[in-house]
Amino acid sequence: MNIIKKTALTCLAISLTAFSAMSFAEEAATAAAPSSIAETISHAEAALSAVEKSDFSAARLHFKAARAASEKITGHEAAAKQANDSLVKGQISSGSGDGTTAAAELKKSISLYKSM
Repeated sequence: MNIIKKTALTCLAISLTAFSAMSFAEEAATAAAPSSIAETISHAEAALSAVEKSDFSAARLHFKAARAASEKITGHEAAAKQANDSLVKGQISSGSGDGTTAAAELKKSISLYKSM
């Protein structure tokens, strides 16, 4: 009888621990999204500043960091895709030396990210 009680309590403890771990992981994933958005915005703004100064090598680094941070964004799939597409267009324009188009695309991307 004691073995059955111990086994039942052990199974109960394991299932509660697993449930708590899943809940914690879900909370961490939802909490990570706003920080990823803020990180993406900060890198996009830094890239915009660099593009406006015609410093395309610094802009390239910020574009890469912004795109890496944007991959971590969860939720808002349609807006995130639009903003990322705009970010990519800005990166391409910046790479070809077209600062005006790159700045316009970055401004569009930043406004989309801020709307999330």
